[in-house]
Amino acid sequence: MQTADISRRYLDFFAARDHTVVPSASLVSDDPTLLFTVAGMVPFVPYLTGVVPAPYPRAVDVQKCIRTNDIEEVGKTPRHGTFFQMLGNWSFGDYFKEGAIEYAWEFLTKPEAEGGLGFAERDLWVTVYETDDEAAGLWKKIAGLPDERIQRMGKEDNYWSTGHPGPAGPCSEIYVDRGAQYGPDGGPIVDDTRYTEIWNLVFMQDLITNVTGKTQFDIVGELPQKNIDTGMGLERVAFLKQGLENMYETDQVRPVLDVASALSGRRYGADHDDDVRMRIIADHVRSSLMLMSDGVRPSNEGRGYILRRLMRRSIRSMRLLGFEGPSFAELFAASRDAMKAGYPEVETDFSRLSQIALAEEETFLNTLSAGTSILDLAVSKTKAAGTPQLAGDTAFLLHDTYGFPIDLTLEMAEEAGLEVDRPAFDALMADQRARAKADAKSKKQTLADVTAYSPFRSLGETVFTGYTDLATDSTVLGILVDGHPVTAAVAGQTAEVILAATSLYAESGGQMPDKGRIVGDGYVLDVLDVQKPVPGLISHTVQVASGEVGVGVAARSEVDAAYRRGATQAHSGTHLVHAALRQVLGPDAHQAGSLNRAGYLRLDFGWNKALSTETKTEIEEIANTAIRDNLEVVTREMPLDEAKALGAMALFGEKYGDVVRVVDIGGPWSRELCAGTHVATSAEVGMINLIGESSVGATSRRVESLVGMEAFRQFAAERALVNELTANLKTRPEQLVDRVGELVTSLKAAEKKIQAFEQKALAERVPTLADRAGRIGSNLLVAEHVGALASADELRTLANQVRTRLGDVASVVALTADVGGRPVAIVATSPAAREAGANAGALAKRMAQVLGGGGGGKPDLAQGGGSDLGAIPTALDAVRAELGA
Repeated sequence: MQTADISRRYLDFFAARDHTVVPSASLVSDDPTLLFTVAGMVPFVPYLTGVVPAPYPRAVDVQKCIRTNDIEEVGKTPRHGTFFQMLGNWSFGDYFKEGAIEYAWEFLTKPEAEGGLGFAERDLWVTVYETDDEAAGLWKKIAGLPDERIQRMGKEDNYWSTGHPGPAGPCSEIYVDRGAQYGPDGGPIVDDTRYTEIWNLVFMQDLITNVTGKTQFDIVGELPQKNIDTGMGLERVAFLKQGLENMYETDQVRPVLDVASALSGRRYGADHDDDVRMRIIADHVRSSLMLMSDGVRPSNEGRGYILRRLMRRSIRSMRLLGFEGPSFAELFAASRDAMKAGYPEVETDFSRLSQIALAEEETFLNTLSAGTSILDLAVSKTKAAGTPQLAGDTAFLLHDTYGFPIDLTLEMAEEAGLEVDRPAFDALMADQRARAKADAKSKKQTLADVTAYSPFRSLGETVFTGYTDLATDSTVLGILVDGHPVTAAVAGQTAEVILAATSLYAESGGQMPDKGRIVGDGYVLDVLDVQKPVPGLISHTVQVASGEVGVGVAARSEVDAAYRRGATQAHSGTHLVHAALRQVLGPDAHQAGSLNRAGYLRLDFGWNKALSTETKTEIEEIANTAIRDNLEVVTREMPLDEAKALGAMALFGEKYGDVVRVVDIGGPWSRELCAGTHVATSAEVGMINLIGESSVGATSRRVESLVGMEAFRQFAAERALVNELTANLKTRPEQLVDRVGELVTSLKAAEKKIQAFEQKALAERVPTLADRAGRIGSNLLVAEHVGALASADELRTLANQVRTRLGDVASVVALTADVGGRPVAIVATSPAAREAGANAGALAKRMAQVLGGGGGGKPDLAQGGGSDLGAIPTALDAVRAELGA
């Protein structure tokens, strides 16, 4: 049974049972807290949580997903894949446990000839939550399962939640027994390789709170609306129904594996390690193709980083198979052909996708060459020091900064007689995985490819002095122009400049980069951007204002003091607003992103509804009270574990090392991990003025605020406006709202009267215009310019009334007017005129051509216009000529 056939059967089965078929959402999740759609339920979260009313009572879908948290298991187990498809059926307050179990059992056991999957009932086992007697009873009642094939498990396995306070509930998982040759007897509680899970039925019935972990929460009641959320792994079902050993051999994946085998000359099934490598290639190439088809491009952060990692793991696996040349042209074409039946976009857009893949492959093959040189140097230094182990941070630097795979580092170190401190590397990798989930900030300037920075980064980290100094003397380590190293840059050029030390802050943690300049003997550089293209390295994008700057010369970085002051006010202001939010809304209002620049801050936080005016005022008042109280701002560096023990909050998008910087405002009142620049006391923030609050997703909100002098200027501008209004309206400030309301009411009444007068005036013009009708050919024609009118609607009304006035005779009314300084033409024809061949649409189009514009419409009524008021007489003559011809 082909994979596409399983999908079709599933959708057809539930569609026949009144489920709305919902197309797959993009792999790029709308949820700002997620990089990808990591599970089939992600697109339905707003409905499941009740944030958004469900548009249908029940639904069915096949959702494409990406999940890389188990990437190291890919190829090693039968069922781990980074790209997978989830079959799901959903009930939003409609059917519940009994319906979900009935549908699942029927679809799984229904004969293939009747549209089901035809699994043998004797091979199916289920698990239920340890206290869910209802579900266990339903499995007995509906499926007739004996007690030994209904196994109970705890929260870790059989209870679902989002990880946050809100909806949750027990689940029931369905397993297929693959046979004694795959493991011991005893059901899934004994062995989950022999007993392969294929379907999870979540019974969303509980409300939970005090969530501190996957199994740590309190159930505080039942949900008013109970939902069903199910997910069945399509790839798992496919390899079982196709009689295969694993998902990598199914019809949508195996073709890529076969191409990898053919290119490398290694036979699949002959060697375990080679088999794992071929499976990795098959999985990762498919995942990469699907990600690119949803708009993701390889990069060094966020979604692009995940894609790049998948592609580079594929290239590395081909090298381990003994194939060192380009392979993506063949591999991606094979994946396209395997996937196009289910996802036609991979074929229609393949030319673009292929270009991206081939460019990434070429870049990484070059990176491998450069990384080999760097590793050789590290090996030499390690051996010279008499150390038997290559340091874990060296291996990680090669991996994270230069894209050099760890398995290649291990292999080459072993050849040199060295080991690698793998535990230290693995610890750094764990931190990197967490960082990779953070949404990437778009960079204002295009930075060079990561490999271009390796010579500079190998010299050590850039020293940042900007916490204490606004100017720093240093040396130019390197210059890049268009991504390539050069020895000098001259006036007028844009370049990247790498310094040994800098006082200029690089964009990070939501804080925008400093403004300033770099100066030296005979040159001035205006700083356009400051970024960290690789960890530990700061790059300045500059415009050479004058002179010539060269590698090795002295350089002085100078921060724009006024801009830095505003930026520090904004960043400290963000901490104040965050603390105020949590004080008012509670701990669920956790920061999920920010942006700080001089005079302005923006903060995203987890919340699912708009803030009331009263709530915003309260948040603003708490933040400004903290400013008034002149709280001390203290920054400290300490081990990460110690900082967390103190209650310091780790924020979305930040990257943390073993030693972190903790920023306290008023002691524990606000305590966060933060590498940004800050004021010395809260009073220096000056003022917080919330100017906006909006939605950035189903469960996220955004507040915006002006800070410091910008906040004051906004208040001053509003005060000036109030003063002007009170003076003009001759009223007091506290009476202004009522006075404006009175004026609005009076204005609306006046507008109605004016409209009535205008309609009366138009009607009075109808007889005069009708009396001017003259015969041309078989028609009476009124061709007149009526002067200035407020709108085209008025002209249309006038033309219709004149046509009615002329009665049943064959008549054509062609009127023009000046509407807002532009000519407008309306043509109306009577039935008799149309029978005689007059067409309003054609006549209006002809007039519009003369007026320098366009037009047209129906045969009875049409409109045109243009830009040349002086051409109106000629346009009216054109109508006369058309009718007289």
